[in-house]
Amino acid sequence: MDGVIAFPAAEAAQPADRSPPAALAPDDAPAPHRAPGMPAETPSDMPIQSLWRFRRRDRRKFVDPRRSRSSWVRRIGILGSAFLLAAIAVYEMEQVLIVGGLTPIEIAVLVLFALNFGWIALAFVSSIAGYGVVMARRYRQKRTPPGPLGGKTAMLMPTYNEDPSRVFAAVEAMAVGLDELQQGPAFDWFILSDTTDPDVALEEEAALLTLRDRLGDRGRVYYRRRRKNVARKSGNVADFCTRWGAAYDHMLVLDADSLIAPETIVELARRMEEDPDAGLIQTIPALVNGTTIVARLQQFAGRVYGPVVGAGLAFWTGSEGNYWGHNAIIRTRAFMDAAGLPDLPGKPPFGGHILSHDFVEAALLRRAGWTVRIAEDLAGSYEESPPSIIDLAVRDRRWCQGNLQHVLVLPARGLHWVSRIHLMTGIGSYLASPLWLLLILAGLALSLQAHFIRPEYFTEDFQLFPTWPVIDAERALRLFGLTLVILFGPKFLGLVSFLRNRTDRRKVGGFRTIASFLFEIIISALIAPVMMLVHTGAIVSILLGRDSGWKPQRRDDGGVPIRSLIIRHRWHFLLGLALLCAAWLDSLVLVAWLSPAILGLLLVVPVSGMTGSNKVGRFVRRMGLLRTPEEVDPPAVAIAAAAARPNYEVAVDKAPDLLAIARDENLRAVHLALTDAVPPRPRGKIDPVEAQSIAKIDEADTIEEAVSFLTPQERAMVMATPALLGRLSALPA
Repeated sequence: MDGVIAFPAAEAAQPADRSPPAALAPDDAPAPHRAPGMPAETPSDMPIQSLWRFRRRDRRKFVDPRRSRSSWVRRIGILGSAFLLAAIAVYEMEQVLIVGGLTPIEIAVLVLFALNFGWIALAFVSSIAGYGVVMARRYRQKRTPPGPLGGKTAMLMPTYNEDPSRVFAAVEAMAVGLDELQQGPAFDWFILSDTTDPDVALEEEAALLTLRDRLGDRGRVYYRRRRKNVARKSGNVADFCTRWGAAYDHMLVLDADSLIAPETIVELARRMEEDPDAGLIQTIPALVNGTTIVARLQQFAGRVYGPVVGAGLAFWTGSEGNYWGHNAIIRTRAFMDAAGLPDLPGKPPFGGHILSHDFVEAALLRRAGWTVRIAEDLAGSYEESPPSIIDLAVRDRRWCQGNLQHVLVLPARGLHWVSRIHLMTGIGSYLASPLWLLLILAGLALSLQAHFIRPEYFTEDFQLFPTWPVIDAERALRLFGLTLVILFGPKFLGLVSFLRNRTDRRKVGGFRTIASFLFEIIISALIAPVMMLVHTGAIVSILLGRDSGWKPQRRDDGGVPIRSLIIRHRWHFLLGLALLCAAWLDSLVLVAWLSPAILGLLLVVPVSGMTGSNKVGRFVRRMGLLRTPEEVDPPAVAIAAAAARPNYEVAVDKAPDLLAIARDENLRAVHLALTDAVPPRPRGKIDPVEAQSIAKIDEADTIEEAVSFLTPQERAMVMATPALLGRLSALPA
């Protein structure tokens, strides 16, 4: 076989049935260990949707139009007020600059100010509405509908190289909670793995067996690992839909760090059953388990300001809400019929698979005639936050690329205009950073021009009076005050709303909340200019044609060695130094005006190090800063997940490796029971990783030698391909 790559004939025509042969299931293996990874397939189509062809007559009609149509009054009130507020501010800015006529730089400042102010004006007005919604909700009684659910919901937990102990402990906590509510039969659990690390994949299998043992008959748990993670998370979910989705009325999509209270899960399913027009219902996740300052900063902001912001968004978007990719329930048939994602034309970073798939899927569902709602009134939905500025930058780089891809989706035919606003908001969330940077630079240029360039008081045209390069200082000060009110208004409204909730206030403490509010503003002000440059750099990188890739996210410790911090932030520090020097050349007053941006950039290394440190985070927690009600009194589902996790950590530590599986027939039978079906290989289409694996196995004299030859990618391929695993195990031990 030297120098010859042979592909087994069985590989090319392997049947879709992925259950292990009866001979491979040892009689002495526990019953849960003989169970297949997935249930029998129920194949169904999920047609790819065209962005450019859509007939309005094909859109489904609402079953309950009165309930499903959104309020125009709300939209006119919110959007009209935001536009009016922005118009007033822009007019005031023009009056500030127009004294003596507008210069080109002043025109640039005016345009950039208009773009930046319009962004925050909508958030401010929306938050005012959200405050009213949150206050009014406290006087309503919560409903407690009785009886079992009528439909079946698939609970989907996509995972990609994550810590299995975290993922499976969370699934256990939620599944046990549903069983205690006597609603367990309505839900099946699916861990949909896209893991590429072979060691993590084997740990997932060990954790699955432990979960099945611990749950017993209290929940049905399935597991599938794809051989190739085509289209990332959206492809992972689409693979489930086309193979198993037809058996379920709904699917509730989670993330690897998601936790949802069982009561909230049941309520989501019940709302979906009660509303025949509902295509998707999105919760607003609260952040939990933060240990570093960065994580706890976002946790505090999300918990205190988030309800007001989320309620305001839900207030005016109505049936045209949005989807954030997780902690949302979806009508399976609607999703399969309407939300099959096309590839965008061209190559990455703008072309190819749509990275920020969630916004687009929500828009396509609404285009097809299904409602998309934000359930801002539902508590009990949780997720976690990146632990450091560097981890935020890594995550935002991927999100930035995905959101900028939406430029190609915006002109799509048939989208609702509110769906287009969601897409533009996603794009604007990253374009705001370079716009802010340009506004700072334009303002700096305006000051330096007035200081160093000799003004031309008399132009070539005849005039009786000189043109003085001055601004209206008094009006500028009033405008500055208005801008601060608009910028910090949502935070202040969130704080007032939080303090007016007696239960939350007693858990955290009113004084501690106010101290945390001030601490959050200070630290956020130091981090903001760094993230401004991070987002600007990401946009430049994307425009240069660089793809973000797909990297697993760190969840816990955000600590980074000082050398790495200096390397990562060196350009941020140098730009801060350049900004300080340029402002110093003008005046100390300008230095004072730009001090928030200058300080954040000059202190970037220590700020990044301390805010990502678990040790510093614990110290801040002991001081009582950035506390949230969920931190003081953790939700029951989080307590249950934390209590279960040590059991999975033990299972993960004892997980067999590929060498042990190849040597042991019983371990191999258990692994094969969990292995996904290998699709038939088209003739003439050779997978290079598979070919390399076969060549190395055939060249080895023993199992040990063959495993030592294989790269991690090749080991993952062998584990996912029964024929290759059989070839490996046939070698002498």
